[in-house]
Amino acid sequence: MQDIYITGGAMTRFTRHPGVKAPELAQQAILRALDDAGVAKGEVRAIYCANVLGGMILGQLAVRDLGFDGIPVYNVENACASGATAVHLARHALLAQQYDTVLVFGIEQLTALGGGTIPLQRNDHKTDLYATAGMVLPAVYAMRGTRFLHERDAAPADLAAVAVKNRFHGSLNEFAQQRSETTVEEVLASRMIAEPLTLLQCCPSQVDGAAAVVLSRRRGGHGRPVRVLSSAVVSGKRERAHDDILDAEITARAARQAYERAGVAPSEVDVVELHDAFTIAELLYYEALGLAAPGEAVPLLRSGATRLGGRVPVNPSGGLLAKGHPLGATGVAQMVELLWQLQGRAGARQVEGARIGLAQCTGGGIAGVDHAASSVHLLEVAA
Repeated sequence: MQDIYITGGAMTRFTRHPGVKAPELAQQAILRALDDAGVAKGEVRAIYCANVLGGMILGQLAVRDLGFDGIPVYNVENACASGATAVHLARHALLAQQYDTVLVFGIEQLTALGGGTIPLQRNDHKTDLYATAGMVLPAVYAMRGTRFLHERDAAPADLAAVAVKNRFHGSLNEFAQQRSETTVEEVLASRMIAEPLTLLQCCPSQVDGAAAVVLSRRRGGHGRPVRVLSSAVVSGKRERAHDDILDAEITARAARQAYERAGVAPSEVDVVELHDAFTIAELLYYEALGLAAPGEAVPLLRSGATRLGGRVPVNPSGGLLAKGHPLGATGVAQMVELLWQLQGRAGARQVEGARIGLAQCTGGGIAGVDHAASSVHLLEVAA
């Protein structure tokens, strides 16, 4: 199979951007990514825009004044996995030799919506019933957290330790929304959202941001070439009565596909960016991604293996908990972080010697399934 490379990437800081429209924010990331790749606008033959809540034809609005001369623009929405899905679709178009070079960007401006919890999808009667009863995502993850503490002989401090780790990582990332460190005591003392999850265990909902990458069939850009080893996107299966609420089946299934297609084992991964929308999610994904054996997520965290300097640092960017989670931009920003890590450009949060990186993004709450979508990508420094 032909190699597909990420030749450049860039992002804005994830924070509040008052007075800046979404298309303007996207343009900042787009232009920096093109410059990073050393690619002229005329070389880009298609554009993929990932966005969840920004309305119709946002991709066309974002690039209208940038001089791309009428090339195809595809708007991609797949809940929180939108950015990763856009990368997945762009890679397949390159593999099919439809294009030589494409641009993928993600954009979200959550502050324009006034904040608050994003509900489950409410376009069917069952999901509407769940949402009306208060079954928003913090509640879903709180139930997982409660069950996890009971099943795994874990303590609330173990959940809080995930936030402490990622806030430390975020303090080293100039693009992160949360730049201050915290302690287990501060995390546990923060306002209760849905027991056992406190405020500092939930990703911020008031954040804007954009990220962009350039994908190509040709090597290019600055630094070591980075290729996309594999890409998997799957949808959730209908839940059954005996399903385990701690079994992140959709993510485990996407991971198996990605590992098999890449010919890579979980033990070979050097750095991970995963979807830590809540602290409990990171622990569940340790096991779903094969970073820890079933039941061993807490020992892995306690060992320091997933902290910078550990065996497999997870979320060196700060993750969603510290970097922020502007929905459509998140999956693309994960690719940007891994690009920088694999090229040795991550500064104070650099994972030394990183050669293989994994990005995982999950999205969409629908009654009756684990999640609507999940994606796993594996990236590697090319020889």
